[in-house]
Amino acid sequence: MVTSSATGSSSPKAPPPSPAAAHRGQPAAARRRHPLLHPAAKVLLFVLCLLPLAWYVFGVVTYQLGANPAEAVIRGLGDWTLRLLWITLAVTPVRQWAGVPALARFRRMLGLFTFFYASLHLVAYALLDMQLDLPEILRDIAKRPFILMGFVAWLLLLPLALTSFNRAIKALGAKRWQWLHRLVYVIAVVGLMHFIWMRAGKNNFAEPAVYGAILAVLLGWRLWKRFRA
Repeated sequence: MVTSSATGSSSPKAPPPSPAAAHRGQPAAARRRHPLLHPAAKVLLFVLCLLPLAWYVFGVVTYQLGANPAEAVIRGLGDWTLRLLWITLAVTPVRQWAGVPALARFRRMLGLFTFFYASLHLVAYALLDMQLDLPEILRDIAKRPFILMGFVAWLLLLPLALTSFNRAIKALGAKRWQWLHRLVYVIAVVGLMHFIWMRAGKNNFAEPAVYGAILAVLLGWRLWKRFRA
Protein backbone atom coordinates (compact mmCIF):
# COMPACT_ATOMS: atom_id res chain seq x y z
CA MET A 1 0.00 0.00 0.00
CA VAL A 2 1.45 3.37 -0.97
CA THR A 3 0.55 6.43 1.03
CA SER A 4 1.56 10.03 0.54
CA SER A 5 1.43 13.22 2.58
CA ALA A 6 1.64 16.89 1.74
CA THR A 7 5.17 18.24 1.85
CA GLY A 8 4.44 21.93 1.55
CA SER A 9 3.30 21.79 -2.07
CA SER A 10 -0.31 22.22 -3.13
CA SER A 11 -0.69 18.59 -4.22
CA PRO A 12 0.90 15.35 -3.03
CA LYS A 13 3.74 13.91 -5.02
CA ALA A 14 2.64 10.95 -7.13
CA PRO A 15 4.38 7.64 -6.34
CA PRO A 16 6.84 6.35 -8.93
CA PRO A 17 5.29 4.04 -11.50
CA SER A 18 5.62 0.31 -11.01
CA PRO A 19 7.81 -1.64 -13.44
CA ALA A 20 4.65 -3.01 -15.07
CA ALA A 21 3.17 0.46 -15.50
CA ALA A 22 6.45 1.78 -16.82
CA HIS A 23 6.59 -1.07 -19.30
CA ARG A 24 3.03 -0.40 -20.46
CA GLY A 25 3.89 3.25 -20.94
CA GLN A 26 6.61 2.48 -23.48
CA PRO A 27 5.88 2.86 -27.18
CA ALA A 28 4.50 -0.24 -28.88
CA ALA A 29 7.67 -0.64 -30.96
CA ALA A 30 9.83 -0.63 -27.82
CA ARG A 31 7.60 -3.22 -26.14
CA ARG A 32 7.83 -5.48 -29.16
CA ARG A 33 11.60 -5.39 -28.96
CA HIS A 34 11.55 -7.07 -25.53
CA PRO A 35 12.40 -10.74 -26.21
CA LEU A 36 9.89 -12.03 -23.64
CA LEU A 37 7.09 -10.26 -25.50
CA HIS A 38 7.90 -11.92 -28.80
CA PRO A 39 5.18 -14.43 -29.83
CA ALA A 40 7.85 -17.11 -30.14
CA ALA A 41 8.61 -16.84 -26.40
CA LYS A 42 5.40 -18.65 -25.46
CA VAL A 43 6.01 -21.27 -28.13
CA LEU A 44 9.49 -21.85 -26.72
CA LEU A 45 8.12 -22.18 -23.18
CA PHE A 46 5.47 -24.64 -24.41
CA VAL A 47 8.14 -26.81 -26.03
CA LEU A 48 10.39 -26.64 -22.96
CA CYS A 49 7.52 -27.73 -20.70
CA LEU A 50 6.93 -30.77 -22.92
CA LEU A 51 10.57 -31.89 -22.87
CA PRO A 52 10.31 -33.85 -19.58
CA LEU A 53 7.36 -35.82 -20.95
CA ALA A 54 9.24 -36.43 -24.20
CA TRP A 55 12.21 -37.75 -22.20
CA TYR A 56 10.08 -40.26 -20.29
CA VAL A 57 8.39 -41.45 -23.49
CA PHE A 58 11.81 -41.83 -25.09
CA GLY A 59 13.14 -43.60 -21.98
CA VAL A 60 10.29 -46.11 -22.01
CA VAL A 61 10.69 -46.85 -25.73
CA THR A 62 14.47 -47.22 -25.53
CA TYR A 63 14.57 -49.02 -22.13
CA GLN A 64 16.65 -46.28 -20.46
CA LEU A 65 14.67 -45.90 -17.25
CA GLY A 66 16.38 -48.60 -15.24
CA ALA A 67 15.12 -51.82 -13.74
CA ASN A 68 11.75 -50.34 -12.72
CA PRO A 69 10.60 -48.01 -15.51
CA ALA A 70 7.06 -47.73 -14.09
CA GLU A 71 8.40 -46.30 -10.83
CA ALA A 72 10.75 -43.98 -12.73
CA VAL A 73 7.85 -42.60 -14.79
CA ILE A 74 5.51 -42.16 -11.81
CA ARG A 75 8.09 -40.46 -9.62
CA GLY A 76 9.56 -38.42 -12.46
CA LEU A 77 6.18 -36.98 -13.41
CA GLY A 78 5.54 -36.15 -9.76
CA ASP A 79 8.92 -34.41 -9.47
CA TRP A 80 8.15 -32.29 -12.52
CA THR A 81 4.77 -31.38 -11.09
CA LEU A 82 6.47 -29.89 -8.04
CA ARG A 83 9.16 -28.18 -10.09
CA LEU A 84 6.62 -26.51 -12.35
CA LEU A 85 4.50 -25.48 -9.37
CA TRP A 86 7.54 -23.90 -7.71
CA ILE A 87 8.46 -22.12 -10.96
CA THR A 88 4.89 -20.82 -11.24
CA LEU A 89 5.08 -19.47 -7.69
CA ALA A 90 8.44 -17.87 -8.50
CA VAL A 91 7.11 -15.82 -11.41
CA THR A 92 5.75 -12.96 -9.30
CA PRO A 93 8.77 -12.44 -7.02
CA VAL A 94 11.25 -12.78 -9.89
CA ARG A 95 9.15 -10.43 -12.00
CA GLN A 96 9.25 -7.80 -9.25
CA TRP A 97 12.87 -8.32 -8.22
CA ALA A 98 14.12 -8.17 -11.78
CA GLY A 99 11.68 -5.50 -12.93
CA VAL A 100 10.52 -7.64 -15.86
CA PRO A 101 6.71 -7.38 -16.00
CA ALA A 102 6.64 -9.44 -19.21
CA LEU A 103 7.24 -12.58 -17.11
CA ALA A 104 3.61 -12.43 -15.95
CA ARG A 105 2.40 -13.57 -19.36
CA PHE A 106 3.92 -17.03 -18.77
CA ARG A 107 2.29 -17.72 -15.40
CA ARG A 108 -0.96 -19.16 -16.77
CA MET A 109 0.82 -21.57 -19.08
CA LEU A 110 3.12 -22.72 -16.27
CA GLY A 111 0.12 -23.28 -13.99
CA LEU A 112 -1.69 -25.32 -16.62
CA PHE A 113 1.40 -27.43 -17.25
CA THR A 114 1.60 -28.02 -13.49
CA PHE A 115 -1.91 -29.47 -13.63
CA PHE A 116 -1.03 -31.40 -16.79
CA TYR A 117 1.94 -33.13 -15.14
CA ALA A 118 -0.03 -33.70 -11.92
CA SER A 119 -2.72 -35.43 -13.99
CA LEU A 120 -0.15 -37.54 -15.81
CA HIS A 121 1.38 -38.45 -12.44
CA LEU A 122 -2.04 -39.57 -11.17
CA VAL A 123 -2.83 -41.52 -14.37
CA ALA A 124 0.60 -43.19 -14.33
CA TYR A 125 0.07 -44.26 -10.70
CA ALA A 126 -3.44 -45.58 -11.43
CA LEU A 127 -2.40 -47.38 -14.60
CA LEU A 128 1.16 -48.58 -14.01
CA ASP A 129 1.07 -49.18 -10.26
CA MET A 130 -2.57 -50.10 -9.65
CA GLN A 131 -3.64 -51.48 -13.08
CA LEU A 132 -6.72 -49.20 -12.98
CA ASP A 133 -8.21 -51.26 -10.14
CA LEU A 134 -10.51 -48.58 -8.66
CA PRO A 135 -11.38 -50.39 -5.39
CA GLU A 136 -7.69 -51.04 -4.79
CA ILE A 137 -6.84 -47.41 -5.60
CA LEU A 138 -9.42 -46.21 -3.06
CA ARG A 139 -8.03 -48.56 -0.43
CA ASP A 140 -4.52 -47.33 -1.18
CA ILE A 141 -5.60 -43.70 -0.80
CA ALA A 142 -7.18 -44.47 2.57
CA LYS A 143 -4.24 -46.59 3.74
CA ARG A 144 -1.20 -44.54 2.76
CA PRO A 145 -1.00 -40.87 3.87
CA PHE A 146 1.33 -39.79 1.07
CA ILE A 147 -1.06 -41.14 -1.57
CA LEU A 148 -3.91 -39.28 0.15
CA MET A 149 -1.92 -36.02 0.14
CA GLY A 150 -1.10 -36.40 -3.53
CA PHE A 151 -4.73 -37.03 -4.42
CA VAL A 152 -5.89 -34.04 -2.33
CA ALA A 153 -3.34 -31.82 -4.09
CA TRP A 154 -4.68 -32.93 -7.49
CA LEU A 155 -8.29 -32.30 -6.41
CA LEU A 156 -7.34 -28.78 -5.29
CA LEU A 157 -5.54 -28.13 -8.57
CA LEU A 158 -8.60 -29.11 -10.60
CA PRO A 159 -10.76 -26.00 -9.93
CA LEU A 160 -7.74 -23.76 -10.56
CA ALA A 161 -7.17 -25.36 -13.96
CA LEU A 162 -10.88 -25.15 -14.83
CA THR A 163 -11.01 -21.44 -13.95
CA SER A 164 -7.71 -20.37 -15.50
CA PHE A 165 -9.38 -18.66 -18.46
CA ASN A 166 -10.64 -15.12 -18.96
CA ARG A 167 -14.29 -16.22 -19.13
CA ALA A 168 -13.97 -17.79 -15.68
CA ILE A 169 -12.56 -14.56 -14.27
CA LYS A 170 -15.55 -12.63 -15.66
CA ALA A 171 -18.03 -15.24 -14.42
CA LEU A 172 -16.61 -15.42 -10.89
CA GLY A 173 -15.62 -11.80 -10.54
CA ALA A 174 -12.02 -10.76 -10.01
CA LYS A 175 -12.11 -10.83 -6.21
CA ARG A 176 -13.66 -14.31 -5.90
CA TRP A 177 -11.35 -15.58 -8.64
CA GLN A 178 -8.32 -14.29 -6.73
CA TRP A 179 -9.49 -15.91 -3.50
CA LEU A 180 -10.00 -19.22 -5.29
CA HIS A 181 -6.56 -19.13 -6.85
CA ARG A 182 -4.93 -18.54 -3.50
CA LEU A 183 -5.49 -22.26 -3.07
CA VAL A 184 -2.19 -22.60 -4.89
CA TYR A 185 -0.39 -21.95 -1.59
CA VAL A 186 -2.31 -24.76 0.11
CA ILE A 187 -1.60 -27.01 -2.86
CA ALA A 188 2.12 -26.29 -2.58
CA VAL A 189 2.18 -27.25 1.10
CA VAL A 190 0.09 -30.39 0.54
CA GLY A 191 2.26 -31.35 -2.45
CA LEU A 192 5.39 -30.92 -0.34
CA MET A 193 3.90 -33.14 2.37
CA HIS A 194 3.16 -35.77 -0.28
CA PHE A 195 6.79 -35.60 -1.41
CA ILE A 196 8.23 -35.74 2.12
CA TRP A 197 6.11 -38.74 3.16
CA MET A 198 6.91 -40.53 -0.07
CA ARG A 199 10.66 -40.11 0.50
CA ALA A 200 10.36 -40.91 4.22
CA GLY A 201 9.95 -44.60 3.35
CA LYS A 202 13.60 -44.63 2.27
CA ASN A 203 14.81 -42.07 4.84
CA ASN A 204 15.68 -39.72 1.98
CA PHE A 205 15.01 -36.18 3.20
CA ALA A 206 17.75 -34.26 1.39
CA GLU A 207 15.77 -33.43 -1.74
CA PRO A 208 12.51 -32.65 0.12
CA ALA A 209 14.53 -30.28 2.32
CA VAL A 210 15.67 -28.37 -0.77
CA TYR A 211 12.09 -28.12 -2.06
CA GLY A 212 10.93 -27.05 1.40
CA ALA A 213 13.57 -24.33 1.64
CA ILE A 214 12.61 -22.93 -1.77
CA LEU A 215 8.92 -22.95 -0.86
CA ALA A 216 9.69 -21.22 2.45
CA VAL A 217 11.44 -18.42 0.54
CA LEU A 218 8.59 -18.08 -1.98
CA LEU A 219 5.85 -18.01 0.67
CA GLY A 220 7.95 -15.97 3.11
CA TRP A 221 8.45 -13.29 0.45
CA ARG A 222 4.68 -13.06 -0.03
CA LEU A 223 4.07 -12.73 3.71
CA TRP A 224 6.75 -10.06 3.94
CA LYS A 225 5.13 -8.12 1.10
CA ARG A 226 1.69 -8.40 2.70
CA PHE A 227 2.81 -7.17 6.14
CA ARG A 228 5.00 -4.48 4.59
CA ALA A 229 2.09 -3.03 2.58
